[in-house]
Amino acid sequence: MNAPLLIIAAGGTGGHMFPAQALAEAMLAKGWQVKLSTDARGARYTGGFPDAVEVNVVGSATFARGGLLQKAAVPLRILGGIAAAKWRMLRQRPDVVVGFGGYPAIPAMTAAWALRIPRMIHEQNGVLGRVNQLFARRVDRIACGTWPTALPGRIEGVHTGNPVRATILEHAGAPYIPPGDYPMALLVLGGSQGARVMSDIVPPAIAALPEEIRRNVRVSHQARPEDVERVTDYYESELIKADVQTFFDDVPRRMADAQLVISRSGASTVADVSVIGRPAIWVPYGGAIRDEQTANARQLVEAGAAEVMQEADFEVAPLTEKLTQLLGDGDGMMKMAQAALACGVPDATDRLVALVEELAQK
Repeated sequence: MNAPLLIIAAGGTGGHMFPAQALAEAMLAKGWQVKLSTDARGARYTGGFPDAVEVNVVGSATFARGGLLQKAAVPLRILGGIAAAKWRMLRQRPDVVVGFGGYPAIPAMTAAWALRIPRMIHEQNGVLGRVNQLFARRVDRIACGTWPTALPGRIEGVHTGNPVRATILEHAGAPYIPPGDYPMALLVLGGSQGARVMSDIVPPAIAALPEEIRRNVRVSHQARPEDVERVTDYYESELIKADVQTFFDDVPRRMADAQLVISRSGASTVADVSVIGRPAIWVPYGGAIRDEQTANARQLVEAGAAEVMQEADFEVAPLTEKLTQLLGDGDGMMKMAQAALACGVPDATDRLVALVEELAQK
């Protein structure tokens, strides 16, 4: 008897690819065959996938890039991709197809819908992306990484959470030391590219803290390459102990050691912080059309686990005031850490696996 087949359809960004990879690894461990359907751009992000995952590159495109001629060719490329995906599924019919969003997911999800193959989508953010919006009424299940997720009409989602890395799980629920009159660690993250607004606002806000708090602060600050030198120099000039890098390869450890996280509220970072259980100040990306990062932070804010500062209001004086309040309230911060942990979903991958197996049985 052949092993059951799962086709995963995902776009070429970390937000789509990481949960796709986590599901692929888990289903392989269950004895399934797994194939990944993506486009040429997405194929460049597959280095972390197990070798056992067969990568099928299909034609796809986005209307967001390129000139008029390239945009005019988008429908033809997508139609070609759908035809190729349909042909593959007719030759070896999958048991389940799961889409994780992004334009490269369109061909496989459309083919699965046309062939009536059991299918679902996983949305990482608190607002559906464009492609997941397209398929929301054409799938059997919608797995929601962020809760609540805004869904159209009367469609219901299943809260699975967003899968987190094994290194995050190693620190899940790590004991929290509330702030006090001893060294306190702040972790400042700006997303995969760093955020200039963090480098502009956070250092002077920390420098303006009352001396009894400021003298204890230790900062891990992720910055853009062009900002590293000036941010490092600023912290040094203010005699603030800081480690400024473009990328931290030990974020889980630094997060577990932190009294407070200041960060963009990308879906994966929100998941990491909640699984470890840390208070946070979220600064949603102000340029997002769907404002998904505000939606990502909503559960933690409403649970009393975090504060949110919109980018338009993210200024030095208000941040100093908020930091003074939080770092001066050890009992309150302990409650925030406990509330964050209560929102975490460390078994998100297992929940996704259960949905796949449920669809396969149907």
